[in-house]
Amino acid sequence: MNTDDVLNEFRAAGALLEGHFILSSGLRSPVFLQKAKVFADAERTARLCKALAAKVKAELGEAPEIIVSPAVGGIVPGYEMGRQMGLPAIYVEREDGEFRLRRGFELTPGQKVLVVEDIVTTGLSSRECIDSLKETGASVLAEACLIDRSGGKADVGVPLIALASIEFPAYAPDDLPPELATIPAIKPGSRGLKS
Repeated sequence: MNTDDVLNEFRAAGALLEGHFILSSGLRSPVFLQKAKVFADAERTARLCKALAAKVKAELGEAPEIIVSPAVGGIVPGYEMGRQMGLPAIYVEREDGEFRLRRGFELTPGQKVLVVEDIVTTGLSSRECIDSLKETGASVLAEACLIDRSGGKADVGVPLIALASIEFPAYAPDDLPPELATIPAIKPGSRGLKS
């Protein structure tokens, strides 16, 4: 599966949106990937994660022992990657602004972890997740994601294996191009929502 195939899956799900969006990073973009619409279709999610699992197996030098994903967006692809790879899949959640293992989830020192994320933009959330896992003594081998929307520029602190890599434009809120500045901004993502 190549980048065009992945984007076609998002298009077919009605998940490749155009307009003026506030990304979870705070940046603005004319493109938003509404992955929840993709994840609502179990067969589509399985197809994408099966292809990502094959890419991880081909590119990763050693086998992970467990999948860890950041909540909320990474839970569904993390679970499906665990199913595709025959591995347990757990997740971290934000507690007081920091990612933590909760709900009885644990990692052991040296345990080989593959972090699975949905979409990477700047890599900030990924780095925060990975740093929290390293504090447990676990060995984070790599991160895998469905789409790297930085086009390979995001630094997550470990190797990043993306099923699709494409650079969508992203702008600081005070540095918008004129065509974007005239469109009202909407925030369709979940970061910052109060539970």
